[in-house]
Amino acid sequence: MRSHRVAAHNTATASANKIHDDEVARRYGFGGGLVPGVDVYAYMTHVPAEAWGRDWLARGSMRARFLSPVYEGDVLTVVPGEPGEVGGGPCVPLEVRNEAGTTCAVGHAGLPAEPGPPPDVAAVPGVARAERPDADPASLTRGTVLAVAPELWEAAGAGPYLADVREDLALYPAERAAHPAWVLRRANDVLGSNVRLGPWIHVESDVRHHAVVADGDSVDTRATVTREWQHKGHRFVALDVGVFASGRLAARIVHTAIYRPRPVSA
Repeated sequence: MRSHRVAAHNTATASANKIHDDEVARRYGFGGGLVPGVDVYAYMTHVPAEAWGRDWLARGSMRARFLSPVYEGDVLTVVPGEPGEVGGGPCVPLEVRNEAGTTCAVGHAGLPAEPGPPPDVAAVPGVARAERPDADPASLTRGTVLAVAPELWEAAGAGPYLADVREDLALYPAERAAHPAWVLRRANDVLGSNVRLGPWIHVESDVRHHAVVADGDSVDTRATVTREWQHKGHRFVALDVGVFASGRLAARIVHTAIYRPRPVSA
């Protein structure tokens, strides 16, 4: 496997999540607006997608944990480690380093022989909340169900997204397939569409692919809250997310976020 070098780009400066805004992010102790974790994840996926191709999009796995902030213009290198085996197939550790040598993210990508078990959310109604309450321990209690309305994925419109995440693999236009980080963004959407959030931070995602999201698929996302807790003044939430493409399971995601970070002044 080959390393991947990329100049990070903050795609979310206009996002409702103001942790990506320079001024707001500095109130929380950062040097500026954060490049979204889902985009750092996109950089990481380049390595296994280049090595394993469509097979990885259809049944591969990736666990990524975001350790240090990434800022606009940071030059990152995604470095694969020594390969191993998982689920009867190959796996490889990944590390994202900036030019200062700081490890910004770590993860493991794998290509199991068979896809993993389906999520518990298959029976969750695909309907978002009529009104969004504030994100707090009551609105995000364990067992809470979340969903967003379906959206159409069209290959013809994927070019700007691929450019934003600096993806140049021919795999995606050739296969007319959705990028796995676009699929992961649905986990962010299902959270933000059901509760009102202030600035928040994507911490970790564990993704299992079950099918390729293909041109013309209607994509809907459903989730259940599996845990809500406090640690060092931050409030965390974990979701069990299912992303469905025209009725078939495309991805299962265990998604973790700090939904209420502690301001640095606290």
